[in-house]
Amino acid sequence: MRLSDVLIKPVVSEKVNKATDKFNRYYFIVDKKSNKLEIKKAVEEFYGVTVAEVNTAVMPGKAKQRFTKAGFIAGKKPSYKKAVVTLAQGETIDLYANI
Repeated sequence: MRLSDVLIKPVVSEKVNKATDKFNRYYFIVDKKSNKLEIKKAVEEFYGVTVAEVNTAVMPGKAKQRFTKAGFIAGKKPSYKKAVVTLAQGETIDLYANI
């Protein structure tokens, strides 16, 4: 798997920002087939930082339904893999640099 296919997007939310400030952890949505070594190598290459630890979790898909004029519409949100990347002491990633 190419390293450009491993990282899909960073997760940016208030909860993640608190974890970033307190524990120096960053969250990414990654490809479901990628492993911890590929995620570590991709983050180090793209952001130029030293990764201390990588934790992963596969988030299951959820059933969703809503009521419309035509009746109930039922569907399913897809499952995805989330990676929690802990950086070495003193390292940071500026996720807002290229906006």
